[in-house]
Formats: sequence, C-alpha cells, structure tokens
Amino acid sequence: MKQFQLVFKFLIISFFALNSAIAQSDYKVSEHYNKQEVYITMRDGVKLHTTIYSPKDQSQEYPIIMQRTPYSSRPYGKDKFRRSIGPNIQLMKEGNIIVYQDVRGRWMSEGVYDNMRPYIPNKKGNEIDEASDTYDTIEWLVNNVANNNGNVGTWGISYPGFYATYSVLSEHPALKAASPQAPIGDFYFDDFHHNGAYLLSYWRATALFGYMKDEPTDKSWYQFPKMGTEDQYQFFMDHMPLSKLDQFYGEDNIFWQQLKQHPNYDEFWQKRGIIQHLANVDIKPAVMTVGGLFDAEDLYGPFNTYKTIEKNNNNYNSVVFGPWSHGDWARNYKRQVVGNIHFGDNLSEEFQTNYATKFFNHFLKNEGDVSSLAEAHVFDTGAKKWNNYSTWPPKNTTPTDFYLVNNQKLSSQAANTKETFISDPNKPVPYTEDIKVVFTPRKFMTDDQRFSARRPDVLVYETDVLTEDLKLSGEILADLNVATTGTASDWIVKIIDVYPSDTKNTDDVQDHLKLSNYHMMVRSEVFRGRFRDGFNNPKPFKPNKRTNVKITLQDINHTFKKGHKLQIQVQSTFFPYIDVNPQTYVDNIFEAKKEDFKAQTHTVFGDSKLVLPVVNK
Repeated sequence: MKQFQLVFKFLIISFFALNSAIAQSDYKVSEHYNKQEVYITMRDGVKLHTTIYSPKDQSQEYPIIMQRTPYSSRPYGKDKFRRSIGPNIQLMKEGNIIVYQDVRGRWMSEGVYDNMRPYIPNKKGNEIDEASDTYDTIEWLVNNVANNNGNVGTWGISYPGFYATYSVLSEHPALKAASPQAPIGDFYFDDFHHNGAYLLSYWRATALFGYMKDEPTDKSWYQFPKMGTEDQYQFFMDHMPLSKLDQFYGEDNIFWQQLKQHPNYDEFWQKRGIIQHLANVDIKPAVMTVGGLFDAEDLYGPFNTYKTIEKNNNNYNSVVFGPWSHGDWARNYKRQVVGNIHFGDNLSEEFQTNYATKFFNHFLKNEGDVSSLAEAHVFDTGAKKWNNYSTWPPKNTTPTDFYLVNNQKLSSQAANTKETFISDPNKPVPYTEDIKVVFTPRKFMTDDQRFSARRPDVLVYETDVLTEDLKLSGEILADLNVATTGTASDWIVKIIDVYPSDTKNTDDVQDHLKLSNYHMMVRSEVFRGRFRDGFNNPKPFKPNKRTNVKITLQDINHTFKKGHKLQIQVQSTFFPYIDVNPQTYVDNIFEAKKEDFKAQTHTVFGDSKLVLPVVNK
C-alpha cells in the first residue's frame, strides 16, 4: 500500500501538478475564480467531463486557455479548487478562463479510451478522433461560457502536450495559440521505445495506460505492480526474459498486450504517431513548443513537433529548450539542478514570464509584441546561458567527423583499427549507479559516467584536453561500422563532457561524487540493431560480418569548454533503462526464451564516426 501511495503521489506531481506552477501562498484560486463542471456532448453523443474556472471579475472578456488530459481534471466537485490553474502563476493572476477536460474514456468522461488515438484526416459522419473532440469542445465553450473573447489557446505537458499538438489539427477558427510542452510525438520513439528498443524503465507506467474503465469515475481504477524491492536493477534481472513480467500484467492490461504484439514499427504504431500529420495540414494557430534538454521521457516529440511544423507551414512557430528534466519549466525552483549539475537560477520563472505569458497574451488578448521573442530560445548546457537563434538547428555549423580509433582516441581521420568488447546479457551495463526504484528515470541524463567508462564492456574515445571552447548545436549522427559474433545487438552511444580535475564541488553533488574529473552525460541514445534498414523491417546480423548502423541522437546545444574533454562511450546494454537484447535474433523479443540470451563479442571499426554539428567561430 505504501508503494502504491508513493507512486500515486509521484504521478500527481509529474502529470498533474506539472501543468501548473505551484501557486503563491497568498493567492487562493477560490477567491478569484468561479468553478463549474459540465458535460460537453461530442458529435457521436459521448459526453466529456469539463471543468471551467472563470474570473469572478466579469467587467471584461477573457480568452479561454484549455488543457485536455488523460491524468484527471481533479479535484472534482464545484466547491473544490486546484491550488493553481493555467500554464503559470502570471496567467492565472492576470485573469483567463482556464479549462480542463478529461479525454474520452478517462476519469469522469464517457467513452472508450484509445492510447494515442489515431488521427483521421478525412472524417465522415460521426467519426471521431482527438481533433474532432477538441473542435466540438471549443465550439461549445465559445458559445456557452460567459465573458469569453472568442479566442482559445491550448497547452499541456507530456501526454497533455500530445493533446495540445493534436488541437492544431482541429482546424477550429477560434483556436489561436497552442503550446505543446514535452509532447509525446510517437510512442515508438518517446517514453516506451527508443529506436526500436523497449524502455523497460517505463514498464510500471503501463498500468496507467493499459487498464480500461466501464463508466465515469473520480477514483483510480488501476493499480501499479508491487516490486517488493528498492533495487530496480536486481528486480528486472530477476524477471528476465520479458515474458516473466506477464505475472504482473494480464490480458486485461490492453497496453501491455499491444506492446508485446507489436515489437516492430508496424501500422499499429505508425498510425498513432502525430508528427507525420503536422506536415499534411495548413496549421493556422501560433505554436510555441517547449522541451527540456535533459528530458528522458519526451525529447523526440518536442524537437520533431517544432521541426515538422516549421518545414511545412507558415504560421508563427517557435521553440524553447531549457536545461530541464521532464516538466521542470512549470515548477518555480530557484536553483535549476538536474542530477548533480546546477545550471542557473530562476530559469523556469524567466521562461514563464518572458515567453509563455507573452506568447499567450499576444495571440489571445492582442497584447504586447512577440517580435522580440526568438524563433528558438535554447540553453547552452555547457556555457550555462541562453542562446537566441533565428532558426533551429542554427545554420552557422559545420558537420564535423570525429572517428573512433583505438587507444581511446577521437580523431579527425579514419583508421584501419578495431576494438572489441564482450557484451554479456547476464551482466548488463547499468544506466545509473544509484540503487533505488524510480517511476520514470530523470536524474541520469546528466549523471557522472565514470562508473561506466571503467567497465570492460564499454568502449571509450575522447579528445585531448581542449585548448579552446568547442560548441555543438544541432543534431548528431553516429555512423558506426560494427560486427558481432551473434545475430542481434543493441548499440548505445553517449556524448560526455569530461570536467577538469580542479573543478570544485557544489552543494548539489551527491556525497559519494566529486566534480573533479566528472563525466557529465550530455546526450545518449540507443538503437536496436535489427532495425538498421527500417523500423518495420527487422533483420538479423550475420555473425562476424562488418555492418553499418546509423544512429540519430537528439539535438544538443552544448559548449565543451576550454580545459574539458569531449568523450564518446559505446556500449550494448543500458539496463534497466532499456531491456536486455538476447543477442540471438528472435522475431519478437517479448517472446525470447532464457536460452536465447548469450554473451557475444562486438567489434567497432576505426572508420566509425560521429558527425557533430560544430559551431563556426
């Protein structure tokens, strides 16, 4: 029971409170807002529970700012109020009509829930999707909520961010602004998979999405599995292969069954992605996409949401990326710390005041000027300062090859060399040295990687000590030439900033660590090698045959400062962030048997390289 309470508390913080900054103690929503709860009927007759907070001051008209969520629009009851409402404190205090809606099939709404419900481009009759539900909701709100000015904005973080993205496909003329924040773009590349690898670290969240309910409810209808340990690594080692996890989720957990039945990027996953649809419509609302550069959950979504809209539309479109983990920008921390690294003070408040508030006020109230806002406001996580760019990625970069040669070196020239390591599924490389259970991983995105660099099953390549700053801005490609004695393998590439030995500690560093020679992870990515020719086209490796594997890493904006070193780590396990590859090819890893898991020798050839976006001096 205690474990359930802790997990539920985490969910409330992560998926509910994230979407509104914690209100200041001297401001009570109930003193400034009226609350009503209504059911809005969709075109197919299904009724969606909707909570409306309207300013008590009715001397003027206000825009509507709406969030649609699968995580509950609680608290329920007309006399029960949230501690804070809206995207941030300032927008709450200024006065806006704030709306929360339970999406269909969740909490107090009717209907059947469909996880990442597919978009239907040309709907006929009463066909529905989240775009039509958004349209029908907006239509009702602008015609029935008193004192609204006819303008609507949407926002949300994480899964609600997906619905904010989805809203721009509704094509309702009243929708003027949308801010998808850490939006899920595709469940095959966000949250539950990365490049074909299953993210075991999100396994417990399967409970949240997989259990269905029969009727509206204000109480949780799902339970999280009890792990019975504080050692997450050992728990999952004890429950390999993946089929052992069936004892926790039965056939009544629909999402677990879907994960197992669709290991490849087949039509089931393809039609649930939202990114591709952003290229096929004329998007009218202004869009501000927000993300955290150290968000372990949703990096693919915000980067690709922004880029796809930018490439295919002429609307106002901007992006903000800060040194945040998942949803940090909605909190009001004075010190912005991820893991052991302090990036600055009041960074979230700065975003809320200077970007989010200005964005919504301009497009919903016709107040202020957004011409002063950058197209791309992106934090440099090495120099620890904001950069403003007219495009993202910035244009003043040169793709530069860094080859993985022997003797732990990064070189500007390829070499006729090779390095090998033994990857043993029974002793996978941990993704963190912390011994604990986390609901979803966050801290490790900037963790010290020395523990990994000192393992024999991790290859390390690095520059000499830099004599001048080296800045990377944009997308990274790992172009590997590899071989394996087996028929299957995963490949993990990590970008590391190695600090000088004289770096002094801050109060944010864990007791057992020092910033002296700290190996800060800047970016990492996994690739399931079977998908090297396409995510819907898995194929085994031929033993000992040289094979090309290309891995696209998510964008970075990082200065490796003078006196630091740039390091690359290559490995084949990252546990239990991702599941362990048996290294014997099987059609469906969820059906792998114990005897399929075998140690194999992997080779990285000296003409393997990382193509890094070096900023021109």
